[in-house]
Amino acid sequence: MKLWGGRFRSEENKLMEEFNKSFDFDSLLYKKDIEGSLAHVYMQVEVGLLTEEEGKVITNGLKSIEKDIEDGKLSLEGNYEDIHSFVEINLINRVGDVGKKLHTGRSRNDQVAVDMRLFAKEKCKEIILYLENLKSTLKYVADNNPIIMPGYTHLQRAQVVTFKHHLMAYYNMLDRDSKRLNNALEILNESPLGCGALAGTTHNIDRNITSEKLGFKKPMDNFIDGVSDRDYLLELMSDFSIIMMHLSRLSEELILWSSQEFRFIELDDLYSTGSSIMPQKKNPDGAELIRGKTGRVYGNLIALLTVMKGLPLAYNKDMQEDKEVFFDSVNTISMSLQIMERMIATLKIKKDNMKKAVKGGFLNATEVADYLVRKDIPFRDAHEIVGQIVIYCEDNNKAIEDLSLEELKSFSATFEEDIYEFIDYENILNKGIKKNLK
Repeated sequence: MKLWGGRFRSEENKLMEEFNKSFDFDSLLYKKDIEGSLAHVYMQVEVGLLTEEEGKVITNGLKSIEKDIEDGKLSLEGNYEDIHSFVEINLINRVGDVGKKLHTGRSRNDQVAVDMRLFAKEKCKEIILYLENLKSTLKYVADNNPIIMPGYTHLQRAQVVTFKHHLMAYYNMLDRDSKRLNNALEILNESPLGCGALAGTTHNIDRNITSEKLGFKKPMDNFIDGVSDRDYLLELMSDFSIIMMHLSRLSEELILWSSQEFRFIELDDLYSTGSSIMPQKKNPDGAELIRGKTGRVYGNLIALLTVMKGLPLAYNKDMQEDKEVFFDSVNTISMSLQIMERMIATLKIKKDNMKKAVKGGFLNATEVADYLVRKDIPFRDAHEIVGQIVIYCEDNNKAIEDLSLEELKSFSATFEEDIYEFIDYENILNKGIKKNLK
């Protein structure tokens, strides 16, 4: 049974039927499709399109379909074009011809639009919760590990920081990500139900009723816009891509830090794998998979942008392509956030190795230059002097703080005994200008 077959003289070609159907993936929307239909029936009764008895019969029929799906008595399978056909056909089979009145005053165009917005709202809220969980875990681990470590630029040791400060950089990134998602949630929170195919309906419907019933702040202003744009999905997928970029950067650091070359951390066995040939290996596969799946989320965004870029108004079947890429991105980012949270929560931090790395990286060189500037040496001259000190230390396998005062004075007579206190790593972190590093 086709919901649109009345004007056709012949049946749809079987290959075209398979090409056209979306039920295999949009069946995921069954709860939202029924939720939207229940709100529509409620409105139909309120405005007199259905009697109270008809509304009760359809409502009970819809609820029984949802319950049977949940209980496993009704399978989401069969030769249906889409989830809308599945629900409506099963409804008619259960309640008879009164079920055919359900679709009065709406189109599949506004039906799928409201389904997707409801689904997007729900998943956006879930992802915000996953973000908040990860942020909480990052802050807990950071607060409990204010240990010194090298800070890097160009993947070269640069200045001393704390592990806490490093982790909190990701906390702040994810905090902005959460704000972006909340902003997207606010923007998408408008109801397209009642827009019809593109120009509304001549039936005396009340869009405010369905909007309020479904938890939207208001109906969409323009019918054509309501059924023909997917910018809210693109905004969410853009936000997902930024989140995945942040997770990928953190993953890269976990991968580096867990290597034998760094040995700053050890990932828990629960989120690592081994080698089938090399028994000593412990691979950071959780982090590597997040890093790899970032490209997948990027690809989904570009795919939908490309689908939408040339479409005339209003609805076009091309827009069916929004679902698989959005569903996949939601699933990918949800798993990635949860895996990252668990990896961070179970990290073993090797404090001594971090401190050793600080000792060997000339990470107080900038402070030596600052010391000279405080002694009225111009910064460019101070920079040159300290560069020469570093070369001397490299040639003699020494750290700057291990040089004698006599050695330091050979580069500048300005050095005094107070240089050692000034460039002590703990003192560097305690100085007022860098208190936020603690």
